[in-house]
Amino acid sequence: MPFHVLETAIDLAAALRDPLARLGHRDRDLASQARRACNSVALNLDEGRRRAGQDRLHHFRVALGSAAELDTALRLASAWGYLDPASLAGPRGLCDRVIAMAWRLVHGPRP
Repeated sequence: MPFHVLETAIDLAAALRDPLARLGHRDRDLASQARRACNSVALNLDEGRRRAGQDRLHHFRVALGSAAELDTALRLASAWGYLDPASLAGPRGLCDRVIAMAWRLVHGPRP
């Protein structure tokens, strides 16, 4: 059974491949931080789904925080004029979906 939030996070990474490569030519540090945040989202979601109890919740919280950090990095890249906002519409939409799904993992009902 697919873990939809993880699959969406992987799709997000694929959607950011070219934009982050372009960003790296303008601001290497911001591109690196965005890439690390993107990786953190998927890696923590996958690790969290294989854990139990508070440990599981911790990984989902980290994934949620990293997704928010990634969204802010994309907003900054646009604000600095490094990336066109239109080119980020798709990736930011995926990022919003990941944030919403991760929020539900963190704040949803507990069994």
